[in-house]
Amino acid sequence: MERRDEAEPVKAPEAEEERRESARLPIQLLVRDRGIGGSYEPRSGNLGIGGVWFDSLHPPVGTEVEIRFLLPGGGVEVHAVGEILRITREGARFGAHVKFVEIPLDAELAIARLLQAR
Repeated sequence: MERRDEAEPVKAPEAEEERRESARLPIQLLVRDRGIGGSYEPRSGNLGIGGVWFDSLHPPVGTEVEIRFLLPGGGVEVHAVGEILRITREGARFGAHVKFVEIPLDAELAIARLLQAR
């Protein structure tokens, strides 16, 4: 078995790399655990078709989160629910990859138009 240095980055599978090449938009998010409730926590991340990625501590995979953010240029606030599909680690930083499971159709279309215009 080959030993790997923990600081060495792990290469993503080709399909994952292709997803990352799709349009992404840096965005500020407000996020909270749907099951716990409480206050929304500000997070830096990026927005793509169908979901978001954000800096996170290390929430469990499968956790549902409530997400709020303003669409750039229009000031429209989007409220969505997402499911954490996986957590990645980049150095000392963790990131949550989230798929939207509940999002208004008009918000989904606005995101698609915004990303297509980039």
